[in-house]
Amino acid sequence: MNLKKMTLNINGADRMFICDPEKDTLASVLRRLGLTGTKVGCGTGVCGACSVILDGKVIRSCTRKIKNVKEYSSVTTIEGIGTVLNPHPLQYAWVHLGAVQCGFCVPGFIVSAYQLLLENPDPTREEVRDWFQKHRNVCRCTGYKQIVDAVMEAAAIMRGEKTFEDITYDWSKDVGDFYGKPLIRPNAMPKACGVCDYGDDIELHMPAETLKVELVQPRKYSHAKILNIDCSEAEKMPGVFQIVTAKDIKEKGGSNRLMTYAFSERTVELQQGHHVLAEDEILYYGDVVALVCADTREHAKAAAAAVKVEMEPLPEYMNYLEAVTPDAEKIHKWMPDTYGANIYSELPVLKGDHEHVPEIIEDAAYSVEGSFYSSREPHLSIEGDVMQGYYDEDNNLCVHCKTMTLYFDRDEIAEAVGVPVENLRVIENPTGGSFGWAMSAHTYSMVAIATKVTGMPCSLSMDYAQFMAVSGKRSPAYFNAKLACDKDGKFIAGEFDAGLDHGPFLELGDDKLTKISRFMFYPYYMPNVVGLSRVAATNHSFGTAYRGYGAPQAFTASEALVDMLAEKAGIDPFEIRYKNIARPGQDNINQYPFLHYPMEEMMDKMKPLYEEAVAKAKAESTDEIKKGVGIAWGGYNVGLGAVDEAHVAIELMPGDRPKFRKYDTWQDQGQGGDQGSLICTLEALKPYFPDITPDDVKLIQTDSKYCPNTGESAGSRSHYANGKASIVAAKNIADAMRKPDGTYRTYDEMVAEGIPTRYNGDWATVDEYDYFYDLDPNDGSGNPTYTYTYALFLAEVDVEVATGKTTCTGMTCVYWIGKPGNIQAVEGQVNGGISHSIGFALSENYDDLKKHANMFGAGVPYIKDVPDKLVSIDVGGHDPRGPFGSSGASEAFQSSDHMAVINAINNAVGVRVYELPATSAKIKAGIDALAKGEPNPNVPEPYFLGSDLYDAIEEIKNNPLSPSKPENVEFGSLGKEGIEWK
Repeated sequence: MNLKKMTLNINGADRMFICDPEKDTLASVLRRLGLTGTKVGCGTGVCGACSVILDGKVIRSCTRKIKNVKEYSSVTTIEGIGTVLNPHPLQYAWVHLGAVQCGFCVPGFIVSAYQLLLENPDPTREEVRDWFQKHRNVCRCTGYKQIVDAVMEAAAIMRGEKTFEDITYDWSKDVGDFYGKPLIRPNAMPKACGVCDYGDDIELHMPAETLKVELVQPRKYSHAKILNIDCSEAEKMPGVFQIVTAKDIKEKGGSNRLMTYAFSERTVELQQGHHVLAEDEILYYGDVVALVCADTREHAKAAAAAVKVEMEPLPEYMNYLEAVTPDAEKIHKWMPDTYGANIYSELPVLKGDHEHVPEIIEDAAYSVEGSFYSSREPHLSIEGDVMQGYYDEDNNLCVHCKTMTLYFDRDEIAEAVGVPVENLRVIENPTGGSFGWAMSAHTYSMVAIATKVTGMPCSLSMDYAQFMAVSGKRSPAYFNAKLACDKDGKFIAGEFDAGLDHGPFLELGDDKLTKISRFMFYPYYMPNVVGLSRVAATNHSFGTAYRGYGAPQAFTASEALVDMLAEKAGIDPFEIRYKNIARPGQDNINQYPFLHYPMEEMMDKMKPLYEEAVAKAKAESTDEIKKGVGIAWGGYNVGLGAVDEAHVAIELMPGDRPKFRKYDTWQDQGQGGDQGSLICTLEALKPYFPDITPDDVKLIQTDSKYCPNTGESAGSRSHYANGKASIVAAKNIADAMRKPDGTYRTYDEMVAEGIPTRYNGDWATVDEYDYFYDLDPNDGSGNPTYTYTYALFLAEVDVEVATGKTTCTGMTCVYWIGKPGNIQAVEGQVNGGISHSIGFALSENYDDLKKHANMFGAGVPYIKDVPDKLVSIDVGGHDPRGPFGSSGASEAFQSSDHMAVINAINNAVGVRVYELPATSAKIKAGIDALAKGEPNPNVPEPYFLGSDLYDAIEEIKNNPLSPSKPENVEFGSLGKEGIEWK
């Protein structure tokens, strides 16, 4: 190895360093110098997180070899732009305008924007967008709008036209009235200044003896028998400490398996089929067979490549349709044949005159049918997966990771590793987004296994291709469905048959069926329904959580059918929806009332915007560019139903005025766990301490050693559940502090009197509500939620007739979420959800294991793929069930917006795409066929989903299971006022 001494002028100072000119990139050198604000996401130059300024040009430092950087060049990184105590206007604007969410991409964006404003101090919004497009800066959280807002405001400050105060929310004027206001994220400024340490940064700062863990991931077959794992040559390679296989962890008392659990009575008896390290078989392309633990990352990678894995290919079933064919073999040999090969759960929906739904549809004035495919959407977080393990000061096994379900993942890791759960500590690192994949403890268990087997501190980091291969994805789904209405356009019957692809690991699959069974035809009144949802194992990526969690799949079918029916009946798409939204007294397809009925108010709010968009599209369409408008209803439930609970703690701290520490596990994946926890704490304490301010609250979060279990950051539940628990904790500590005369003790007085200064707040749904009923396994009736959210989307698109290329030019969302706790955080979720949905509609996919292995190939939306026109309108709701009038937020904003885009394409050029994503090739093929008078080539034949729908329904009727709800239901005290439901 020949090294080289170099000097670069970095952030105004000459820095001498020694590097490997053949291996080192500029990014690796900067990070070794401690400038970890330069993040490495994709590692292939397509995401911009590593952006720095080299001799006056923005470059992506992860692909710039150090040998190609001239000696004494000038480099500017985020650390040279501003500091936490003295931020640059760009950094200040990013923080105060909500452009910081997970924050991983932020340093790259700010560095890029810094050079833009040097070259163009007064850019237009479109020039800002063009700049970020040119330099490939990707944000997965914000939808980009707030980023452009921040650049525009920072530029105005730099020109002297505005001041910091002009863009600052002055909370001092709202003491006692913070709720709903745009309080900034407590952790935003460190992220904007590049001094927030994410997983790879933490690895760099760990003690020198920390082992670097590398995956042995063959990536050759998606299903194969493992004949032999030969580590003999790899074990002799430089720096190798140990190579860990499933055999090693089993010898140490671990199971090498995650827990198994079922959500439905109709799920077959499951075994623990989710291995951490593959044992006898490769079950999917990203399966890991061993972990190389070595002294350096380079040594670990070299040794991993030298491990020889001998495999025998087995039949690969790469989607649901392949897995359920009559001649398909079982992927899991232990799985019962209850529903045929590889199907492991079913859930029916039978409502109204379900016995005669086929005849009702057949005899209807208008009916439509179609087959639809909701694709395997990858999450595409800019930061991949990285985690650490070590034994802490209490000799507990400690795992740092990107968890969004901290205590649940702790249980999972304990099961896999064979450690008593009380001897396992889990900490969430600052997290560069996940959007759902971080729910799985699959990889967290790997670093825990490496740590336990070696007895050494370990850090596991993946390149982006490894991450894409190993991580879970949104579960694809296939639908055959029908919808019918009377002559006036009123829905009279619906039918659906859904097949969900859940990959080789089965947990959560049956839970997602409940979402399909609840959000088909939501939020319409549908008097008669027959539906069936099924889930099967396949050999593609395992299904995991992703924002929307089952609902986007349902809306892919139902919102297409609504538009198709409107077209056939000659009714405007907006009007047919207005006719059919549920009104008070009407129930959902699960035979229970909607808990709120804001739908008519929301449509009234949207109507003039829709009419304006339609008129604009008609006026501006040309022969070359066709403009279209699409509408779609969406929404989601809040919470985990009857099993939900949350625990927090509030502690009084020393000081002249009441100051508090709040402990919880509101896992921040970028959505603002700190922002949400702060406002819930302030509002909960306000009745007792009306002058409390944000400066009086310090948050301690996501460390199982200190923080009680607040539950998962999923299901749009965090604000609701944390708020409920915070109310209890605030009351408990206020009661303890209160003197007989009604005043409150100080910290010193509490200590002097021997009164504890820390109090828990414990909340569970079963303690507050008594109307939860899981979906009945016989007919799908039930009400397993404590509240809902509602969202109505309007998409505007341009379609190039010559190419089929579609650009979404605008998206408007009218929503009801009760009362927003922090409007800045909510708008961030709206815009971020919309950006994901546009990608879901048009480009994102993880189907081709090679082509889709990086962000660019998988179709991540860049800034010019997402419109600058993102409009969010809160109708001003109040949820009497929720804390402080709030419901929940997040999932609704990525529920059906993709279908607004699909419907808009059809409106523009008369081509409906049934199978996502709607690529330019599919749209162009439809345009060409239409011009020739030929059928749309995008219309699929009905799918075979395992059996005939009505044969499967008959089998269910012949084999009833005990329902989980009583026959007579009293429902009303927590429902819509005035509604009694029996």
